Amino acid sequence: MEPIIIFTFAIVFFALAFDFINGFHDTANAIATAVSTKVLKPRHAILMAAVLNFVGAILFHGVAKTVTKDIVDPFTLQNGQVVILAALISAITWNLLTWYYGIPSSSSHTLIGSIAGAAVASGGFGILEYAGFTKIVVGLIISPLLAFIVGYIMYTIIKTVFKNANLSKTNRSFRVVQIFTAAAQAFAHGSNDAQKAMGIITMALISAGMQTGSTEPQWWVQLSCAAAMGLGTAVGGWKIIKTVGGNIMKIRPANGVAADLSSALIIFGATHIHLPVSTTHVVSSSILGVGSSHRIKGVKWTTAQRMIITWVITMPISALLAAIVFFVVNFLTHIF
Repeated sequence: MEPIIIFTFAIVFFALAFDFINGFHDTANAIATAVSTKVLKPRHAILMAAVLNFVGAILFHGVAKTVTKDIVDPFTLQNGQVVILAALISAITWNLLTWYYGIPSSSSHTLIGSIAGAAVASGGFGILEYAGFTKIVVGLIISPLLAFIVGYIMYTIIKTVFKNANLSKTNRSFRVVQIFTAAAQAFAHGSNDAQKAMGIITMALISAGMQTGSTEPQWWVQLSCAAAMGLGTAVGGWKIIKTVGGNIMKIRPANGVAADLSSALIIFGATHIHLPVSTTHVVSSSILGVGSSHRIKGVKWTTAQRMIITWVITMPISALLAAIVFFVVNFLTHIF
């Protein structure tokens, strides 16, 4: 079998593995608030998230095209197969490490950083598509800030409208609403996150000469990535659910609805303009915004501080790790 075919198979395998890991790593994004408020039992919440992640992933592909073409040009990428494989190994490694320690880091940051790091290791800094790469990075930075602001405003509106309402009756009503907002967030998560692996596989197919003239993901790529994301979600990520759902603030149904709506709006907006965003950052920032509006002293800022540090270091660490993996894999391919 030709080496390029072997590499392509390996990339497809690792990309689906990344999507699967991304599914259980980011399960908390969609359901942490609903589980922490006991609106949904964990098993039911995860099943709902898995199904809606799959549906969201299968219906959109604009973000996949952005990942395929806006970081590097897949049609001119040197050592493309090695670059993509190194990026995936780096991203999977960082995702597993942060999952193990229960840290809600960004799968998007680690994947974007890994692609950039491996590409630079192969062809130098000039290989990056700076206009597209800058647009992606700016989106990753701005989206959590917007989520914080929208979360703050959303909960401010809710507590103003319901300030004279009976608290117990209001909470019962919001428990029902939160089922739908958690569902919307699960759908939004699938519409953005699963597309990143689609973009990676499409890059590999272009680099191998198996796809020409288009950066559109093929139907089997969409279906397999959506399935991997859905299955990964079904496995669940309990450590991160605990961090996102309980260690930022004490969440009640009204808080959860505000956080879910805020993050779903930001993620849907990003999907609409074909930008990959970190669903982890967006959800966590929405909760922080809601918590600040509710009672700023009730927010556990030490947890937020640890999360922010992880957010900042993820992309450069992933880039460095991917560059190291690239050199190792490239060396081994020349030996064997």
